Amino acid sequence: MTTRSGKVTCDLSISVDGYSAGLNQTDERPFGDDGGDGWGSKLHSWMDDPEEARLQAGWLAESKAFIMGRNMFGPVRGEWDRLWKGWWGDNPPYHGPVFVLTHYPRDPQPMEGGTTFYFVTDGIKVAFERAREAAGDGNISIHGGAATVNQYLAAGLIDELRLRIMPITLGAGTRLFDGVPSLNLEQVESRAAGPITHLTYRVLP
Repeated sequence: MTTRSGKVTCDLSISVDGYSAGLNQTDERPFGDDGGDGWGSKLHSWMDDPEEARLQAGWLAESKAFIMGRNMFGPVRGEWDRLWKGWWGDNPPYHGPVFVLTHYPRDPQPMEGGTTFYFVTDGIKVAFERAREAAGDGNISIHGGAATVNQYLAAGLIDELRLRIMPITLGAGTRLFDGVPSLNLEQVESRAAGPITHLTYRVLP
């Protein structure tokens, strides 16, 4: 892996069988069929835990730029036939530049709190270059979903995986490591927090 300023991290909530989202995403079900009811996602039930929410806020604050796939940004497919601003309301939690991978051009979307969504049609490496320029010496978060993380893992562009493993199985959906060549991982943390297991791995050359 090449030397870079700052770390490139991934923070992802997954099921025990490795899925970061179920099938059938809709406006009302951002994580698809994951056993929850609408926004009551079982994969993200940790958001109701104040300690877990503080941990996530700390991880977000460590990063100066973010990359996400279009499916994580929202349920709109194909051409941008409606103005979708993301799942997070007028003041998303990122407070920095977010580069959204898409095949369809769209003007940048500024939001409250310093977040601006930029829509990148030139692939993962161009998005990474733009994120690195924006982050300077700070960290970049490859923020999901799993299909996007898998592309960056396969390209050797992630330094650290931070996984929050939830005690459910999905059986179908978008799964971490699908299509990724074999990796050398060094475990740097393993911690139980009630029903949740936190695992952190360093991705070795």
